[in-house]
Amino acid sequence: MRPDSKPPVVVVTGASAGVGRAVVRRFARDGAHIALIARGKEGLAAAAREVEAAGGKALVLPCDVADHAALDDAASKVEEQFGPIDIWVNVAFAGVLAPFLDVEPEDYKRVTEVTYLGQINGTRAALKRMVPRNRGSVVLVGSALAYRGIPLQSAYCGSKHAIQGFHDSIRAELFHMKSDVHVSMVQLPGVNTPQFDWIKTTMPKKPKPASPPYQPEVIARAIHYAAHHRRKAIWVAYPTVEAILGDRAASPLLDRYLGWTGYKGQQDSEPVEADRQNNLWSPVEGDRGARGRFNSTARDSSWQLALTLNRGKVIAGVAAGVLGLGALLLRRGKSAA
Repeated sequence: MRPDSKPPVVVVTGASAGVGRAVVRRFARDGAHIALIARGKEGLAAAAREVEAAGGKALVLPCDVADHAALDDAASKVEEQFGPIDIWVNVAFAGVLAPFLDVEPEDYKRVTEVTYLGQINGTRAALKRMVPRNRGSVVLVGSALAYRGIPLQSAYCGSKHAIQGFHDSIRAELFHMKSDVHVSMVQLPGVNTPQFDWIKTTMPKKPKPASPPYQPEVIARAIHYAAHHRRKAIWVAYPTVEAILGDRAASPLLDRYLGWTGYKGQQDSEPVEADRQNNLWSPVEGDRGARGRFNSTARDSSWQLALTLNRGKVIAGVAAGVLGLGALLLRRGKSAA
């Protein structure tokens, strides 16, 4: 990413827990200088210790990504401390698990400001600095739900749909400018993160992923790859491919199917605790790490992602196999003649 051998300067929003925390750990293995942005101070402090232990450098910047001025100020502090930003990863999000009519307007607005405008604010802060230098990489973190909405998550799904549209627009503008700055989007499946223990909900049972989730380290690998390669989008894991292509093929049928299955499928067997905290308006303190409570069912690899990230080798291997088979059949044909 850099024209010299200096460690990359990376900004990660949502860095205190979940996917963001796993992304921080992955870039720390490169010895990167990483700016950690989130609201939860204890999680940020723990993430910083992990970066330093891995040989990188950390800068803790508590910040709400919905505050565009605060996020831009954080970007300035990063460059004052570490130098030009090379990679900006937008992970931070918020959600409410509830039927649309049960979500208060203020909560709906808050989800949109964090999940959608948070990525817009981050991208603006990054591009303001990257475009004049004509280098840099921005990763938008999306979801299969950017294409296929599901019940009980209308605010989150709407925000992810909006990010998808923004992604197309901003890439077209960068091409118009003949800019070498790259913006990519990584579409996620369900992930085993602490979000299911702190997302706001009005449902009677504890939130859970709609299908067996993937470990956040799988997602971190895809995001790290996207930051270093000029792919427009990376779909992570077969369930993401299934959701996106399934919606293209049979969207009206999926509306009905998810109406039948989506409520029960997103609730665990245990009831929600009466004193349960949520992180919509303020962080749930403590260091939650990257993984959630679904380790027993979470998948720690994806054959689809492996094929996606190595598609050049796969194509070359298939082509070599076809040519070899063709040559073999040709020789047999000549022998028979």
